[in-house]
Amino acid sequence: MNFKNLAMWAIIVFLTIGLYNMFKNPQANISKKNQINFSEFLTEVDNGRVVKVEIKGNNINGVLSDGNNFSTYSPNDPNLIEKLSSKGVAISAAPLDEKMPSLFGVLLSWFPMLLLIAVWIFFMRQMQGGKGGAMGFGRSKAKMMNELKGKVTFNDVAGVEEAKEEVEEVVEFLRDPKKFSRLGGKIPRGCLLVGPPGTGKTLLARAIAGEAGVPFFTISGSDFVEMFVGVGASRVRDMFEQGKKHSPCIIFIDEIDAVGRSRGAGLGGGNDEREQTLNQLLVEMDGFDTNEGVIIIAATNRPDVLDPALLRPGRFDRQVVVSLPDIIGREKILKVHSKKISMAPDINLRTVARGTPGFSGADLANLVNESALLAARKNKRIVTNQEFEEAKDKVMMGAERRSMVMTEEEKKLTAYHEAGHAIVTINEKAAYPIHKATIIPRGRALGMVMQLPEKDEVSQTREQLHAQMAIAMGGRVAEELIFGDDKVTTGAVSDIEQATKRARAMVMRAGLSKELGPVAYGENEEEVFLGRSVARQQNMSEETAKKVDAEIRKFVEKGYERARKVLTEKIDDLHKLAKALLTYETLTGKEIEDLVNKNIYPAGKQDVKDESDDQSSALGSIGLKPKIVH
Repeated sequence: MNFKNLAMWAIIVFLTIGLYNMFKNPQANISKKNQINFSEFLTEVDNGRVVKVEIKGNNINGVLSDGNNFSTYSPNDPNLIEKLSSKGVAISAAPLDEKMPSLFGVLLSWFPMLLLIAVWIFFMRQMQGGKGGAMGFGRSKAKMMNELKGKVTFNDVAGVEEAKEEVEEVVEFLRDPKKFSRLGGKIPRGCLLVGPPGTGKTLLARAIAGEAGVPFFTISGSDFVEMFVGVGASRVRDMFEQGKKHSPCIIFIDEIDAVGRSRGAGLGGGNDEREQTLNQLLVEMDGFDTNEGVIIIAATNRPDVLDPALLRPGRFDRQVVVSLPDIIGREKILKVHSKKISMAPDINLRTVARGTPGFSGADLANLVNESALLAARKNKRIVTNQEFEEAKDKVMMGAERRSMVMTEEEKKLTAYHEAGHAIVTINEKAAYPIHKATIIPRGRALGMVMQLPEKDEVSQTREQLHAQMAIAMGGRVAEELIFGDDKVTTGAVSDIEQATKRARAMVMRAGLSKELGPVAYGENEEEVFLGRSVARQQNMSEETAKKVDAEIRKFVEKGYERARKVLTEKIDDLHKLAKALLTYETLTGKEIEDLVNKNIYPAGKQDVKDESDDQSSALGSIGLKPKIVH
């Protein structure tokens, strides 16, 4: 497509240059070597040197007595013919040529207009994506997927067993519609897949079509909305017309919230084009003219913004939640993706699944792919546990930045900061176990302590939340205890933000404040104004807002005091762990526990070097800060 565009532009440029050169000097091609003035012509006639003339209108061509040809232009002289006759000049006359212009002349005269039309069509095709050009505004952009090239079935979808069970009824209807119509039942007209990004909503929709063996049309919600009002509605009609021709079939609309948002919402009111498109979609799904055999499957991660009319029975009858997989689901997803790579036989995918809580299907696919790339980079024939561990660290914590130059003072401060997080974590009973601690810069952080829960959790206790705030404050407290108040850095910015957000959620949303009680304070409403997201709080008096702020501060300060108490009592463990981090740079959770509780250093590395007493340091800019990954 790019080559065609370049070729078209090159032709336009060359034609423009040629047209300019042709019309730059129209008289350039007219020969002037035999042209004489009319006064000279009269003089030659008086001298008798003109032998023959041919008169065409006011143009005169003739022959002199010496055989030379000449041409001139004659004004309206009534005595000219008489004068020529008196001198014995042979006179011939003819009317002006009125020949039809040549094809080239016609094209040349129309060239500017043709050029303008061609450029207009070109830009209109670009604006409409090239499908039908200026005459195809209202055509649907839905693409029919060819399942023969890459057929997807339920065997390719793992980790969403409940969602698969919900949509199996749709598959059964597409396979045998009479089974349901015999009893007077009707299959759901639409099925809405709801879930976080990367959980496999699109893959599940393709699997439905693959299992049923029916045509599968796919389109994005943004493909309906154009700059011209009414185009989106026309595309909806055309899409359903295509569906009727291939009935029974599945039409999959990805990111339907782009066109299905609530009508009339927002500061600027509704968008006419989007609302007309939505109205047409509502009519086509459940209006006077029903579309039997056409099942709409849509996907979104924002069901809260969809129009209520879109979710009522008769349209999207069924909402299928495609949630993040649990440990069993993650293991199944890893098995599906690991079939494509060569793995060492000692790799336990259950262990890998346990260490990836909160990962979506897309994250796990990326994890397997990253491990294969790392093994290929090391010229290995198979993927080992080492590559899986490195890939997991890269996905969860970011890529290592070993090339970053850090002074010894910065390394020392980073080590004590991360050691402060780790020591508080070990001494908090409700804290998650430490997975790994490192002072190697990763992503935007100079170091981090990563925790992993022992099992999947759907909720957290008050004790766990207070423990997490204490852990977040461990880095700042360690800096104060070791380096003094004047040497405290901006490295704890991320930790303070996490603690404050957690405290605010506990007070305002979870009702975990004994002072304010089990009441939700304020409603978070995000609005887009001038391109920025504006959050506003409602249903809260000024007096209540002061109490909320005071309670949030109390929670954060409680975590700070808990961290300070632990680190003051365990100051020796803090020094020990910080020196170990300076020596080994990265320690696992088991190595940290053995070092702190049993004074056992990592195998083969018993020589922890002593550090200098220089306490001055600077952790760096706010953008380079340690953080805790939960």
